[in-house]
Formats: sequence, C-alpha cells, structure tokens
Amino acid sequence: MDGAAYIERRDRIRTYFDRTAVDAWKRLATEAPLGRIRATVREGRARMRAAMLDMLPQDLSGWRVLDAGCGAGMFSVELARRGADVTAIDLSPEMVDFAAKTLPADLGSGRIRFLSGDMLSDRLGRFDAVVAMDSLIHYPLADAAEALARLSARTERSIVFTFAPRTPALAAMHAVGRLFPRGDRAPAIEPVRPEAIAARIDGIPGWHAGRTTRIGHGFYTSQAMEVVRS
Repeated sequence: MDGAAYIERRDRIRTYFDRTAVDAWKRLATEAPLGRIRATVREGRARMRAAMLDMLPQDLSGWRVLDAGCGAGMFSVELARRGADVTAIDLSPEMVDFAAKTLPADLGSGRIRFLSGDMLSDRLGRFDAVVAMDSLIHYPLADAAEALARLSARTERSIVFTFAPRTPALAAMHAVGRLFPRGDRAPAIEPVRPEAIAARIDGIPGWHAGRTTRIGHGFYTSQAMEVVRS
C-alpha cells in the first residue's frame, strides 16, 4: 500500500513510538509501577493478548507467524512458546531493539526473528497466520481494510487483528486526549463500526470475518476479530 495518506500516517506513527512515547511503552511491557490510567492499559492489553491467543491453535508447531506491529514482543513470546516460527516486525527500531534485548530464554520449541520496517512489505514472505494487535487502530477504515487484504494475499490460514470500536466511551476519551499539548499526542485512533470492517473483510476473495470479542478495561478499549478462509 503506497498511498501518500498511508505513508504519511505510517511515518507519524513511527516517530511517535520511536521518540515521543518509547519510554512509556517500555514501562508498559515490564512490571514497573504505573499510574492508575496506564495500569488499566497494561491490564487491558494483557487481556486482549489472551483473547487473541484463544483464536489460534494451542499448538503452532510448524507454523510461520507474522507479529505485525510487535512492539515490545510480548505477543511474539507467547506465539513462540506455542511452537511458532515468529517474524516480529515493528515500525520503531527503538522498540524492536528493546524487545530483542529483553527476550526471555524460555521460548520452548519456537523462535523469534525481530525486524524493523513496514508490516506490509512483500519481502517478508508468506505466513500461516498473522496477528496485528493494536497496529491498525491509527488507520482509517479504507486503509485498514486494504492492509488486511494485502496481508491475506500472503497468509495461508488466518489473521487475528484488533480495531478501535466506535463507542461513546471511546469518543469521550479521544476528546479528552485532544486537550493535551500537540507534541504529547499520539497519532489519532480511528474508531470503526464492527459491521463496517466485517463487511470489508467479507469482500476479500476467499476470506470472511470470523469470531470477534471486545475488551474494555479502564482506559483500554479494543476489539479483536479474526479473518479466516471461506
């Protein structure tokens, strides 16, 4: 996907996570003490990882899995522990370096290869499954749907991703976020209606929308959905 709007948003996201917010995201990935708001985000993300893992087989031995937008690598670790050969990629070189340096030793039979770059790059090859946790939430519906179509062209079995569901509570939190100084703001989250993203998925030849579940915990709200072969 080479559109100017996508590239501009992608570069803003990379700058934010590699410079502005990198220390905060590193703290989320550890057991360091957090304030009340960030603590709910940490717990919410942990619940979302568990929900997404429930959409995948317990045994991923022999599976090649792309962790698209891997951040600190916590999801990649769980995939490897199920036996997967994981390619973990993120826009932020700083986060990828942190993930590689903090990688636990007990990965079982799986393995992880960390890369910095665009999750949509064709050079990454083909995969049995793709997970994309909170890595499409900053893109408008059309761009997110196109990204899923691009990923599906290189995926054999399933994609599990998250999006920001359009809810009154989420809209209120976004309004509060706009009160922060511009330099401290994350790139805007783009809430979408679940039925809208499901309809886009059903329009991808050979694929359809599967199970979906929403996690809402404090200041964290996100919805997981699977994309499966028709």
